[in-house]
Amino acid sequence: MKRIKKIARVAIMFFFISTIGTVVLFKFVPIPITMTMIGQWFSEGVLYYDWEPMENISPELAIAVVASEDQLFPTHNGFDIKSIKKALDSNQKGKKVRGGSTISQQTAKNVFLWQSRNWIRKGFEAYFTFLIEVIWGKERILEVYLNVAEMGPQIFGAESAAQSYYRIRASKLSRWQASRIAVVLPSPRKWKVNNAGPYVQRRTNKIVSQIRQLGGPAYLKDL
Repeated sequence: MKRIKKIARVAIMFFFISTIGTVVLFKFVPIPITMTMIGQWFSEGVLYYDWEPMENISPELAIAVVASEDQLFPTHNGFDIKSIKKALDSNQKGKKVRGGSTISQQTAKNVFLWQSRNWIRKGFEAYFTFLIEVIWGKERILEVYLNVAEMGPQIFGAESAAQSYYRIRASKLSRWQASRIAVVLPSPRKWKVNNAGPYVQRRTNKIVSQIRQLGGPAYLKDL
């Protein structure tokens, strides 16, 4: 029993040291690759991923993803409790499965974890969300999210999306173009940026309107 307890203590210490150390490292260096990217690379044989610092990404894309995915992003602590409760209530009633994940949670999942839905992964997601909120801060979280989020089949990040869909740099994305990319984030393999269907077109216009209501990129000035 003493040997088992010693092994358990060492394993726990290793887990915390390695995970916290990795989070600290990624506060300063680009994310080289994620599990989702590796999976698509092996299955599809193609991967489009080009890291760009925040200053090389249009502010319109930053506010577009916040308007679309997580309007409370500047003020919450990584978790939107009201949205999580609504999602749980909806799912328990047998309605269409809804998510309550913030941009912080999505970033933690995208960088450190796998994509399947289960309580073990959600537990790790909460742990890494707490770490990146404390160690990275909001601006770095948003920068990482804009670089590693899947924005189409085999397309990851703002620069790859801008080049693939519009043949321009991510820094040149207009508000409408940014909003169209933001629309597909919840389901980038189902919805299309180009040759978009009626839902994507309507949703794009709604995000543009929401950006105006939030005050544009200035909404994120205090991150």
